[in-house]
Amino acid sequence: MTRIALPWPESSREVPIDEWLYLDLEVLLPSSHRKFCLSCHWFCHQAEPDGIPLLTCQLHRGLLAHGEHLTHRCSAWTKHDHLDDRCSEMR
Repeated sequence: MTRIALPWPESSREVPIDEWLYLDLEVLLPSSHRKFCLSCHWFCHQAEPDGIPLLTCQLHRGLLAHGEHLTHRCSAWTKHDHLDDRCSEMR
């Protein structure tokens, strides 16, 4: 198993998801094939209390603008393993 150096300090785990910053084009790369945020191991989504979904990258601890999860990826894209549900850890 390859270990990935996380781009955020351990203390940032305490920051609520709805306070995360949006990822910008310094992190996100345009993608025109199957490697995009939605198909990445680190992608997660959950609904706000008002029902609006939050799209997140757990690796970068950042929010994704709606639509970017279908057209962008970062250099750390990792194939999603459906047996390992990271989103359930965040709920």
